[in-house]
Amino acid sequence: MRMELSAGDLAFRDEVRTFLDEALTPQLREAGRLTTSVFTDREWSAPWHEALYQRGWVAPSWPVEYGGTGWSELQRYIFASECAAAGAPSLAPMGLRMCGPVLMRYGRPAQKAFYLPRILSGEDYWCQGYSEPGAGSDLASLQLQAVSDGDDYVLSGSKLWTTHAQFANRMFCLVRTSAAGKPQARITFLLLDMDTPGLSVRPIITLAGDHEVNQVFFEDVRVPKSSRVGEENAGWTVAKYLLEFERGGAFAAGLKASMRRLRSVARVGEPSLAADPAYARKLAEAEIELTAIEITEQRVMSALAAGGNPGPASSMLKMRGTEAMQRLDELAVEAAAYYGFVEQRAARTPGGNIPPVGPAEHLTAMPRYLNDRAASIYGGSNEIQRNIMAHLVLGV
Repeated sequence: MRMELSAGDLAFRDEVRTFLDEALTPQLREAGRLTTSVFTDREWSAPWHEALYQRGWVAPSWPVEYGGTGWSELQRYIFASECAAAGAPSLAPMGLRMCGPVLMRYGRPAQKAFYLPRILSGEDYWCQGYSEPGAGSDLASLQLQAVSDGDDYVLSGSKLWTTHAQFANRMFCLVRTSAAGKPQARITFLLLDMDTPGLSVRPIITLAGDHEVNQVFFEDVRVPKSSRVGEENAGWTVAKYLLEFERGGAFAAGLKASMRRLRSVARVGEPSLAADPAYARKLAEAEIELTAIEITEQRVMSALAAGGNPGPASSMLKMRGTEAMQRLDELAVEAAAYYGFVEQRAARTPGGNIPPVGPAEHLTAMPRYLNDRAASIYGGSNEIQRNIMAHLVLGV
C-alpha cells in the first residue's frame, strides 16, 4: 500500500524520527532488537513508556480527554512504522490497549478517575486473568469461583498462561459468580491487586527459554465488590469488548520491519539466499500478505478513530497477522540455517556477556519461531476467529 504524504505529514514524520533518535538509548534499541516475544520485559518497556509519557505520546489511540494525542489515523500509522523501523521496544499492552479502553466504556466514574491516569503514566502494570486449565479459547467454561461474602467476593481457583504476572501489580480478571443459566451469563469482570493475600504466581518457562507466562493461584482471595466493572454476571459482554482490542492490535508496522530485516539477512553470502528463486518467491508472497494486513489494519484504525470498536475486523486482523508472523519466522529460521539452533539465551539479554554469532536475526530466529507458535492460539485460536467471521460477516 503506497500512501502519499502531505507536507504536514512529512514534517510529523521528521518530528517522530528526531524524537526517536534522541529518546531511544543504545540499551533500549538493543532490547527491542533482541526481544523474541510480543512483550518486552518490564525492565526495558518501562523506561520507554516513561519517555513516551513525558512526551505525551504513550497512548495515540486514546481519546484526547483521557490523555490521547489527537493524531489522525495516518499520523498514528507513521508513528507506529517509525517506532518499528527504529527498533523501539514494545509497550506492555494490557493496560494501554485492553484495560484502558474497557474502563472508558464500562468503568464507573471513580474507576476511570483512579485507574486511567495510572495506566497512562505506567504507575500500574497490568496482567490478564482470562485463561485457565481447561478454559482457553472456550473461555466461557472458566471455573475460577467468586463467592459473594458481604462487600467482597472470595476467589478460589487458578489462571493459566498469565503473561507478565511476575511484573504486574494489577490484574483484570474473569470469575464465575453464579451457577445458574448459560455459562456466559455467570461471569463477572473484576479488577484486583496482585499483592492481595492468598494470591501467588508460579513461573512457566517456555521452549524458547523465556519466562513470559505464569500460573496464578487464588486461595480465598478477597476482592472488594467495588472493583467490579459492569454488573454482576454481565462480565461476558465486557470480556468480548476487551478481546476486540486484544485481537485488533497493530501488526503491519512490526511485520514490515521484520520483512526488511529478513531481506537484509537473505542478501548476505555468496551466493545469497535471496538469489534463490524459490526463497525469493516465498518472500514476495509474504510481502503481498503484509499489504493485505496493512489495509485491514486501516479499517480497525478507522473504527477506533470514529469512537467505535474494531468489530469482526479484529478477528480477521488477528488471524492474518499471527499467521503472517509465523510465516516470517519460518523464513527467518531458513535464513539463519544452523545459527538458528545455537543456544544463546544470555546474548539475547541486553548487556549479555556471550558474543553474538552473526546478525541479531540469527540469535533470535529460533526463539521467535518457538514463541510465536502460540500466537495463533492465544487471544482466541484462529479457528475461533474464523467462526466469528463466518457468523458476524457471512451470517453462517
